[in-house]
Amino acid sequence: MDLILDRIKEDMKASMKGGNKARLGVIRLILAAIKQVEVDERITLDNDRVIIVLDKMLKQRRESIRQFSDAGRNDLVDIEEAEVLVIQDFLPQALTDEEIVTMIKDAIAESGAESVKDMGKVMGLLKGKMQGRADMSMVGAKIKAALAG
Repeated sequence: MDLILDRIKEDMKASMKGGNKARLGVIRLILAAIKQVEVDERITLDNDRVIIVLDKMLKQRRESIRQFSDAGRNDLVDIEEAEVLVIQDFLPQALTDEEIVTMIKDAIAESGAESVKDMGKVMGLLKGKMQGRADMSMVGAKIKAALAG
């Protein structure tokens, strides 16, 4: 089985050899975040947990991009966007908009959700399937819109 952590370490070596300092810096941040979870919880992370760590890092960067953009700090936006691209390289292929909409419709049908109050049921069904493959805040907004409509 292809371990994401192995791919990250291989990419780190390639970035070191190739002199790609920006990419290397992001990879080191990723490895530090993974190591932090492993030390805190005294476990070795499997692919699913690595995806959760990467997804959290993406979420943090998207929030930073929004804040920097609002503050007119495009120099910092560019740095965060570059980091997002590196992190996404290690995640499973992103879901298309059509795939997301279909999965939401299926989850609504499966859960029997009828209103926005049932949003948690739908999100519960989708979170594991979409983790690391979609922006969950965007998915939440789509679920809310589907249940409100």
